[in-house]
Amino acid sequence: MAAREAVKYVEDGMVIGLGSGSTANKAIQLIGQRIKEEEIEVVGIPTSTGSDLLGRAVGIRMGELDDHPQVDLTIDGADEVDPSLNLVKGLGGALVREKIVAASSNVEMIVVDDSKMVDYLCQKSPLPVEIVTYSRKSTMRKLAALGCVPELRMTEDEPFVSDNLNYIVHCRFGRIDDPRAMEAEICMTPGVVDCGLFIGLASKVIVASAEGVRILERAERSYEE
Repeated sequence: MAAREAVKYVEDGMVIGLGSGSTANKAIQLIGQRIKEEEIEVVGIPTSTGSDLLGRAVGIRMGELDDHPQVDLTIDGADEVDPSLNLVKGLGGALVREKIVAASSNVEMIVVDDSKMVDYLCQKSPLPVEIVTYSRKSTMRKLAALGCVPELRMTEDEPFVSDNLNYIVHCRFGRIDDPRAMEAEICMTPGVVDCGLFIGLASKVIVASAEGVRILERAERSYEE
């Protein structure tokens, strides 16, 4: 329901950021359906290898951010959304590219079900942090000093490797009261590439529930604050 509502905002000629994850995948499929049925043309900017492959499969003309530096609209999911529309993202492992595309988007539209709405960030979810593979234990010790329990994300018996050939650490804080300050601390940690705190980036959040769909909107994005 949320993805279907989000895709209504897609217009002919737009550059569209294609998010990653199950809900974003549904939106990509629906965009492909609109391209076929309405003969509209859009350029897709993928946030992961998965969204790139799916976009091509459903008939979206794919592009790169270097060639399309201004994205009209990005549709993506989230793992948590707080009352200020700050987010935890990245449990799918694509947080770095998702944040790069989000920061280049005129509108960052997040599609979730109501289970993703929280009172504070990390209420339910760990915080994904992408780190370089070199000296990962040292980096994880530094993250632990910030007040979390870090756990390397695994795929079977091997560390999960991101599209950027890095590792992902799931950091369990339990609660983050000042997400902007925590984002800065984490990202200043040597060995960290980026973290899944998306502060001031979401323009609209479309929330689906048994009662229907509601749209939450931020008056102004504040990535540069």
